[in-house]
Amino acid sequence: MTYHAGRHFLQIPGPTNVPDRVLRAMDMPTMDHRGPEFQAMAKRVLTGIRTIFQTENPVIIYPASGTGAWEAALVNTLSPGDLVLMYETGHFASLWKKLAEKLGLKTEFIAGDWRHGADSAAIGERLKKDAGHEIKAVCVVHNETSTGCVSQIGEVRKAIDAAGHPALLMVDTISSLGSLDYRHDAWGVDVTVGGSQKGLMLPPGLSFNAISNKAIEASKTASLARSYWAWDEMLAMNDKGFFPFTPATNLLYGLDAAIEMLHEEGLANVFARHQRHGAATRAAVEAWGLEVLCAEPAHHSGSLTAVLMPGETGADALRKTILERFDMSLGAGLSKLADKIFRIGHLGDFNDLTLIGTLGGVEMGLEASGVPHQKGGVDAAMAVLVSATAKEARQAAE
Repeated sequence: MTYHAGRHFLQIPGPTNVPDRVLRAMDMPTMDHRGPEFQAMAKRVLTGIRTIFQTENPVIIYPASGTGAWEAALVNTLSPGDLVLMYETGHFASLWKKLAEKLGLKTEFIAGDWRHGADSAAIGERLKKDAGHEIKAVCVVHNETSTGCVSQIGEVRKAIDAAGHPALLMVDTISSLGSLDYRHDAWGVDVTVGGSQKGLMLPPGLSFNAISNKAIEASKTASLARSYWAWDEMLAMNDKGFFPFTPATNLLYGLDAAIEMLHEEGLANVFARHQRHGAATRAAVEAWGLEVLCAEPAHHSGSLTAVLMPGETGADALRKTILERFDMSLGAGLSKLADKIFRIGHLGDFNDLTLIGTLGGVEMGLEASGVPHQKGGVDAAMAVLVSATAKEARQAAE
């Protein structure tokens, strides 16, 4: 293999680049997970992670991918044959639906076009028709990683309340937690699903369930089979600073450092940074004469941008060229979007200069691949960043 000087640009929308500080925190001898040193760290992490979900309630941490947290959310709150209402925002919403069906749940999918977030009005109308309250849960992906579209969870909660429906609200934040403003308590979410490998700046391997009191009550009568995922044993042990099974000790070291980093920057600043990078990336796409997949500006994501390829040009050939020539990985189109889009991840440990390097790689790749486009995307992005930085400086001085 040919050696590439410089670092690899991992600009897929997760897993994201792991900062040195987190890597160094994980690079420690494994401690006794039944001892007092671990107990102190675990209590700190279990308390700190609540601030990232913006909740006062417990957050359960599993050694698993986000798929495990999907399953945990369902099996702890539902019973065989229960009906779950889900919204088709994209590939990952579809996978969550398939998982629910494998568990013995009935699902109803509100069709979407993969270019918008969830339609809260459509969810509300469906719930109003459910006079017998057969629907036991509503599941929505906050930031659909396959499309770059954000669902307005606060509006979904309002729609559920307006329908007077008791269904649980479950939300996937795997590519938004620690990157986009998300409010578990304020938005009345019952179970929030998260993962470690994106905005939390960790490798894959940790997943989360933030749970409401209503969800805890539902878990007491739910009858889907569960053992490893059971909340009750986790809550009892977590209260003492321990876990009912061997935890991912070194990943928890890293999570401790990541939470500290997010607090040092300030969550409001983290969210503003991601919004700035999303706006700059979309400005570049527009300047190139290409089209952002997400068609509704109110649903644009600060975590990633999915870009439609022009005409019959394939996205995978472009991604291959960019990887081979510039050592940069971009996200592929998934399932029905395969070879039709490429996805630019701009989340996690990511700054303005990293964004300009990323967009420079894309612009050079478009030219090298002969993809029809206009020049000037990087310049357009820089203009957005300069303007945003100047505005932030003025606000800080006031």
